Amino acid sequence: MARLLYAVVQLSSILLTTTRAFQIPSTFGTARRTALTVKSADAIDETLTKDENSDIWDLSLFSPAKINIFLRIIRKREDGFHDLASLFQTIGFGDYLHLKLLDDDEEAKEDILTCNMEGVPTDKSNLVMRAIDLVRQNTGITDKFFKCDLVKHVPHQAGLGGGSGNAAAALYGANELLGRPATLEQLVEWSGDLGSDITFFLSEGTAYCTGRGEIMTPVDPLPAGQTVYIVKPDIGLSTPSVFKALDYDLLSTLDPEEILNVFMTEGVTTSNQSVFVNDLEPPAFKVVPELKELKDDLISCGFDTVMMSGSGTSIFCLGEPGDGQKFEELIGRRDDVQVYPTEFINRVGCAADGGWYQDPNAAKSDD
Repeated sequence: MARLLYAVVQLSSILLTTTRAFQIPSTFGTARRTALTVKSADAIDETLTKDENSDIWDLSLFSPAKINIFLRIIRKREDGFHDLASLFQTIGFGDYLHLKLLDDDEEAKEDILTCNMEGVPTDKSNLVMRAIDLVRQNTGITDKFFKCDLVKHVPHQAGLGGGSGNAAAALYGANELLGRPATLEQLVEWSGDLGSDITFFLSEGTAYCTGRGEIMTPVDPLPAGQTVYIVKPDIGLSTPSVFKALDYDLLSTLDPEEILNVFMTEGVTTSNQSVFVNDLEPPAFKVVPELKELKDDLISCGFDTVMMSGSGTSIFCLGEPGDGQKFEELIGRRDDVQVYPTEFINRVGCAADGGWYQDPNAAKSDD
């Protein structure tokens, strides 16, 4: 069965289940949506999940993943990167970053990072460490250091921006604990030095991104609560390998500004399925043909929209499956696929006051 491991995470009392397999419910709807975030890691030591009110951490932040509602590749640049145009959206599936500002009497001389997920570097190459160092460098507060714990749920090579979201959370969190020496606008400006997608996570949750992805144009946030399933096969796919297989003759000719206008006026429930375009799907399917087969299976289950996110290998499905039994039979019984039912989130009303993304799972678990 697909490994659906539900982690009900509360900031007041975080609880992570460790069951290795969950049958996908045959009935989908409101009851299913209260199941919250799905997680596929093994058991996590409780010291990794202390809430923000504990004595261990000064600040705990939810670090959401993202999907690309559409993704157009515009051109290859002289520097080897590609200009793109994409509508990004945050979702209620993500990681958690816990931060503690080390006291002067602890004689801290460097930052400390721990992580529950095997293979994630905890040295200065990690984007969390780089983000904190960037805040220190650009604010001139060079004598303060942090203890950080990163609780990873978002899989690697998924097209969900897990690492970029972590970096954005670190930028925000370090700035908060240092007393907000930088403005949000400054954090946005600095974020481009770390990576292409990091800037987006400093938006309100929906943004039109161009350039390498670091040029962010705020747009009206898409409504929170839109159901979305993230389906992640175990196989990974590196972004460079996808671009290497890109056939520029097969790129969409749709104007990204016109695509954006459709989503801003009609939302993601639009009947115009032609605007759900990802120019990286064909090369990804060429490198990993099984991805195309998985997408076709999901389409046959009756979802409103099915499309790969970013450079893959995650595929997102909007709405509920029209045929829940078929979804269970085709996807739920596979051992090589993980399914994460979640929804759109944003930080509308929080960003203006300097607030961060609220953990949607904590809010639901309190209902």
